Amino acid sequence: MLPGSIQITGETLSGAEVKDICDSLKENTVRLLSVRGCQFSDRDFGRVCRGVAESHSLAQLNLNLGVVSSITRTKQLADALKANRSIQTLFLHGSPLLDAGLVSLNTALCTHPSLVSLDLGDCMLGDEAVRLICGMLPPDGAKSGLRELTLSANPAISTKAWARLAVAVAHSSQLRVLNLDYNPLGDQIAGMLAVAVASSRTLEVLDLEGTGLTNQSAQIFLDMVENYPTCLRVLVLAENAISPELQQQISDLLSEGEGEEEEDKEAEACADAPHAPLEKSAWIPHSNVHLLSLAVTSPGSSGRHVVLLTSGLGDSLLAETEM
Repeated sequence: MLPGSIQITGETLSGAEVKDICDSLKENTVRLLSVRGCQFSDRDFGRVCRGVAESHSLAQLNLNLGVVSSITRTKQLADALKANRSIQTLFLHGSPLLDAGLVSLNTALCTHPSLVSLDLGDCMLGDEAVRLICGMLPPDGAKSGLRELTLSANPAISTKAWARLAVAVAHSSQLRVLNLDYNPLGDQIAGMLAVAVASSRTLEVLDLEGTGLTNQSAQIFLDMVENYPTCLRVLVLAENAISPELQQQISDLLSEGEGEEEEDKEAEACADAPHAPLEKSAWIPHSNVHLLSLAVTSPGSSGRHVVLLTSGLGDSLLAETEM
């Protein structure tokens, strides 16, 4: 069987269904496991964590919408991550972790050999959690670090902690996507982030939707993309008090920069092979993904769980499954 995925949303899972999930994990037939918003006992959550620990194929784990609901479950997940070596993306969006939960997870997250994408949106995090997250953004390539980070909707984080994160982003050697939407950042923090973007050699996407910004911070971003070379390709400024004209100007400049980058790559390719004959290349689909829908119905259950089996992952690790 091709490496596939199990995706279940908002269901109450029975012991038998959890056993099926665990068996698939142990057989290394699952590449993506998503049980977002699902209800099951602490005992069954522990069984799933043991299955995660033993899996060698699992690349994405989605526990969004309150699945990790207690410090006991947080510790069980930490133990699983310490044993697992394959997970690349971890979704914990909407889990009441608090700083204490991230303290429990910190060692497992920092030492995991494959983890590159982490969603901690709406996890009730504070300053201590941000301090630990900064340690996951190493300033050089000496150790692996996050490429994609989501910290949406964590309003308890202070200005001081956001400034600390901005410094870490500026010096991160690997971070490419940063989602900070729906945090009360304001123009002061946005200005710090603009400096971080200008200093970063890797950051390509910054989401600041609904973060309390005005034309003041938008003008800073406009000056930055107009006058300084950056890697930034996407800047999301929707649902802020920013004029449509300013947003369009920034978008146009980023689009122009992306076009120039593509032209430079094409020119380099031509220079590398100046005498190569021109050929018409055959178009190849970006990804060849096979889907199989499997309906699993437990005795006495009125609902149906749909399990999708797929053969591959998309470009963006954080965009593969819904939050």
